[in-house]
Amino acid sequence: MLLRLFVKYGEYELTKKHFVVGSLIAFVGLIAACGGDESSGNSDGSSTAPAATATTVPATPSNEEVIALGEKEFGACASCHGADGTGVTGLGKNLVGSEFMTSISDSDLATLIKTGRPTSDPANTTGIDMPPKGGNPALNDEKIDGLVAYIRSIQ
Repeated sequence: MLLRLFVKYGEYELTKKHFVVGSLIAFVGLIAACGGDESSGNSDGSSTAPAATATTVPATPSNEEVIALGEKEFGACASCHGADGTGVTGLGKNLVGSEFMTSISDSDLATLIKTGRPTSDPANTTGIDMPPKGGNPALNDEKIDGLVAYIRSIQ
């Protein structure tokens, strides 16, 4: 049995075929109307670009400034790692030219500074706890980044 959809409108009989064709024509017309022109120019050939807005970008400290901050903060580390980073026997490891220091990423070094290294850690070979943040709770992420930059600068 063949189903046929139709609507009588006055003298015309609208079938399913008419609806499909009409819908396609409407769809193509909609696409053409919304497609727009690729160029964003005016009729005289000039283009109108949106006006640039001024934005303020916060100043980023230079690498030298970050290193200087780290050198200042290193004073707390110097009691175990020495003023020049070469270590104090029985307290803190040599940071200068250390294979360990050159093998870890800046992120891992920052984590080590933040968390410290207890004597229970198998990687602690001094037998002395390295306290989190070197025992300085005032060390924030900015200062730790400075310490990492300073330690890298003396290697």
